[in-house]
Amino acid sequence: MNKTIHFAVSFLRLIRYPNLFFIALTQTLFYFKIVSPLFGGKPLLSTVDFFLLMTASVAIAAAGYVINDYFDMDIDFINKPERMIIGRNISRRWAMLIHMLLSLTGLFLTAVVSMHLGSLWLLFLNFLSVFLLLLYSSTFKKKLIIGNIIISLLTSWVVISLFVSAFKWNDLQDLNANQLVLSTLYKFTIAYASFAFVVSLIREVVKDAEDQIGDRQYGCTTMPIKWGQASTKIFLFVWLFVLSASLFTILVAQSVSIALYDVFNFKTWIQVFFLVILFIQLGILVRKLKRASVPVDYSGISRDLKLFMLTGILTMLSL
Repeated sequence: MNKTIHFAVSFLRLIRYPNLFFIALTQTLFYFKIVSPLFGGKPLLSTVDFFLLMTASVAIAAAGYVINDYFDMDIDFINKPERMIIGRNISRRWAMLIHMLLSLTGLFLTAVVSMHLGSLWLLFLNFLSVFLLLLYSSTFKKKLIIGNIIISLLTSWVVISLFVSAFKWNDLQDLNANQLVLSTLYKFTIAYASFAFVVSLIREVVKDAEDQIGDRQYGCTTMPIKWGQASTKIFLFVWLFVLSASLFTILVAQSVSIALYDVFNFKTWIQVFFLVILFIQLGILVRKLKRASVPVDYSGISRDLKLFMLTGILTMLSL
């Protein structure tokens, strides 16, 4: 029994269950707070299909975490030996089997949803996600910027996949009849997918800065190794500024809306509250990034970015 419990705990750590919770929460809120209300509670993607697709997304992401640790064993032995799981608690053979089972489960569930929708787009794109996660872990993670971009795109795919499943893309008449719905859903998708992409890109570079000691020994050419710490910080500050400018624009628009039309609109006030919290978190991130110099500093920034992303996800509650 103790071995079973030990294996279960190791498995949960291996698949990064807090990150999987973020994926499930993002898709759940986007579906029930944005997609479903826009279609009057009856979007093309049914509630059952949504839960199948969400489970598929979680399974594919979990498989990605497993294969990433599989290929990172040597580097992790230097960067974070106390957090290693593969080779200690779970064998390499079991890790590869878990990766294959999770990937196949995700693709099978996606195939079921695709058949219900009468479109293979979701299946093709989720298959591409599995393939890219494998390439990222084996090759691109060690390269300058391309690995960071791949992971950021896959993070934004968590939101975009629901947009793709919301319409019958081969039925142009339906699209023309729902132009307002399409436009509104498109705006929300771009907003949250862009947020996910930028925050993920920042976090991936921060993680590279945290892991650069081990990465350097194994010939990686990540941004902190290739450009140096100072240039990497400039890159991060630029993207933090982009986030700040975007959030400030939204905050001004919401403030004007309250002043002119929605002074008694409780939802608008909640949106402003979330925006203020996001600004406070950005300020903390900027201050910590200025002072960061050693791996433990970047580890703290990475955790703060998780909290920042969670706050961004929760803004859907105010819609």
